[in-house]
Amino acid sequence: MQIHHLPYADPGDPDVRSGARFLLWLGRNQLGGQLLSLGWGLVHQLGIAGLPLAVGLAVQAVVDGSRGDLALAGGLLALLGAAISVGDTMMHRTAVTNWITAAARVQQLLARKTAELGSLLSRRVAAGEVVAVSTGDVERIGWFVEALSRFGASALTLIVVCVGLLFYQPALGAVVAVGIPVLALAVLPLLPRATRRADVQREKAGRATELASDTVAGLRVLRGIGGEELFLDRYRTASQEVREAAVRSARMWALIAAMQVVLPGLLLIGVVVYGAKLALDGRIAVGELVTVYSAVTLTHYPLRTFEEIAMAFSFSRPSAKRAARVLALTRTATATGAHPRSPRGDLYDPVTGVRAPQGLFTAVVCGDPDAAGRLADRLGGHPSEDADGAGGHVSVLLGGVPLDELPLDAARTAVLVQDKDPVLLSGTLRELLDVPSSGAVSAAEALEAAQCGDVLDALAQGTADTGGDPLRTRITERGRSLSGGQRQRLALARSLVTDPEVLVLDEPTSAVDSHTEARVAAGVARLRTGRTTVVMASSPLLLDRADRVVLVHDGEAVAVGTHRELLAAEPRYRAVVTRETDDERAVPVRAHELVHSEENA
Repeated sequence: MQIHHLPYADPGDPDVRSGARFLLWLGRNQLGGQLLSLGWGLVHQLGIAGLPLAVGLAVQAVVDGSRGDLALAGGLLALLGAAISVGDTMMHRTAVTNWITAAARVQQLLARKTAELGSLLSRRVAAGEVVAVSTGDVERIGWFVEALSRFGASALTLIVVCVGLLFYQPALGAVVAVGIPVLALAVLPLLPRATRRADVQREKAGRATELASDTVAGLRVLRGIGGEELFLDRYRTASQEVREAAVRSARMWALIAAMQVVLPGLLLIGVVVYGAKLALDGRIAVGELVTVYSAVTLTHYPLRTFEEIAMAFSFSRPSAKRAARVLALTRTATATGAHPRSPRGDLYDPVTGVRAPQGLFTAVVCGDPDAAGRLADRLGGHPSEDADGAGGHVSVLLGGVPLDELPLDAARTAVLVQDKDPVLLSGTLRELLDVPSSGAVSAAEALEAAQCGDVLDALAQGTADTGGDPLRTRITERGRSLSGGQRQRLALARSLVTDPEVLVLDEPTSAVDSHTEARVAAGVARLRTGRTTVVMASSPLLLDRADRVVLVHDGEAVAVGTHRELLAAEPRYRAVVTRETDDERAVPVRAHELVHSEENA
């Protein structure tokens, strides 16, 4: 897999049983790239390992006065130099390719999972953890994948050096063969403590990130209630905890790095002292001593990769664990293929008893906005966990078919849910409205139904280079250049263009004025004639346009009728829709009691 082939047509089905299994799965899927990087790494590092032999031959040739041997040593040095240059270049190229392709694979898997779960993801996983997984964790996982092949090349190179020195100069080779494995394994006792400290640091960093995300998301509210400084103090405290944990972790890794410098130095000193004694005794030649000395000096480079792979694994293991935990989330059921891909009929929620008959405009009134949001999630095919009270899941039915048992694309085609706070991605207005649809509703019809005329006029005047065409005007990220009502109406137009079999809208007009809201309600009712539409709302202007209204109280549908019928006959409905207080509802009762007492008198 090369970088220019990205993105993957299919990133695969990951093994998410644990973080280690997920890393192993990534490695298996990049076996070709790993072997290629390993091969170039061997060319590079064996070229470096061969330098002492060439230098030793050159020194010995000078001592012996042999021009032929000196020329041979020079040719060998040139060959090794070329191998080192080419090997280093290609190893870096292939290793970085492994890093990028592994990170891209993980990001595609996360994006696919996010699309599958939708808004349910943030209900199951903290927002800070999702951000950490999709940014820092992806980089750490890629780092381990990239370092793996270089570590393999280093380990094989050290084995070749030790074996080669045993045959070349057994006396000194035995010292090196014993010392190198000790140096490589000396840091192992320190790794558990270093890993624990790194885990603590990442846990605190994740909490700080989550706190920062929540603070930024609610900054306007915090300023309104004067709580901005309070949350800033909390973040300062959390950031200081992260700093202290990072310093503790860095100290341990610094100790490991220091051991990787000191221990090879001690081995080198021992080899020089012992080798000098052998040379003075005439048991080895000067060139042989130079060769062994140079070989031990150059083992410092491959030994450093042992420290790097330990750090990479230590940092990537919890990252892979978090990624696996996110990727293991499911819609709670698997598509069976036994149901029709496009079921039709009534939309029914067994949890609350809410039923939306096919082809009608149904409004749902909930006194609790959070309950309305959970209901919208269930209607979109995300069943509530433990909703049946027995640790199981209850799915919404469309025409008697459980939505979570349908293939994801079929479920999304059948039912579209627009959240209370829809997101507008950056791009032109034409790109915003270019979404998968039935083709029955044009962009112009959707914009008209959503009462976007003033939005189009503002967009047409906002940019000179569009030629007065509002569809060519670029929408900034999340529609920040627009007002809340304008963003809401454009999002509604986008939902209307898709023309799904069932459209679920959660408070689609909460940010518009009453006159516009009335026209939007009429436009949606007209455009969605014959289609099933469910609106979570408490506005009389919307409710009066509905064919039927369902009142949900304490998580259960308790009344069904038209807006006017419920307004006259259902006090709980009237309390939610008219915002009556308890005292106001008690006024008619007290007045009736007063009249009755006067009559008795």
